[in-house]
Amino acid sequence: MISQIPKIDVNVNPLRESFNVSEIFYSIQGEGSRAGLPCTFVRLQGCKLRCTWCDTPYALDHRKQEMIMSGQQILDRIKEIGCHFIEFTGGEPLEQTASIPLMKLLCDEGYVVAVETGGHVDISHVDERVIRILDVKCPDSKMDSLNFLPNLDVISQRDEVKFVIASKADYDWAVDMMNTYKLTSKAGVVLFSAAYPTLAHVELVQWMLADKLPVRFQLQMHKYIWDPATRGV
Repeated sequence: MISQIPKIDVNVNPLRESFNVSEIFYSIQGEGSRAGLPCTFVRLQGCKLRCTWCDTPYALDHRKQEMIMSGQQILDRIKEIGCHFIEFTGGEPLEQTASIPLMKLLCDEGYVVAVETGGHVDISHVDERVIRILDVKCPDSKMDSLNFLPNLDVISQRDEVKFVIASKADYDWAVDMMNTYKLTSKAGVVLFSAAYPTLAHVELVQWMLADKLPVRFQLQMHKYIWDPATRGV
């Protein structure tokens, strides 16, 4: 485990900050407890992790600049789209630390805000109104050593914890983590997802049912509506 604690300037005006943006798009939420709802996605560019099953490799390289946008420009685009539900994703959105005050500002503006994070960055600085979707990396991702485990002590009933599972070994590891950290009582929901297309959905569901796990199985809905390689959906 490597501690990744963002340096947050509480006085920063996020509207004047610059962001490396991969894409901003309007679609439906494909995962989690809000799957199926219309959502504006703000995908920030760059991530230190290199998960074996990553489905957004185009958003990993910090050096790649799709769009450099100010916080004001991001806010203007969000208002132009006109959706009340906003999700920050990546890449890893919390590696661009100005995203934290920007999410707070959006909460102040009355938006429902979520952030999907890879779990290697400290989430304790994120405004408590933001829905934190914490992706805990299983061993087959090859990134499990970078999980910032103190995050599992600060999650709340507003938050969601996700495990992407690629094998029975991943599944057993995820169940052990879930029990060790009492995640089903801390988080609003615990999500188990089969790594696409590595693990068959039916296998994961059969393991969950055999163990009577109090977790939610999830599909990545957008990959069944559009081609899995389609961007901006």
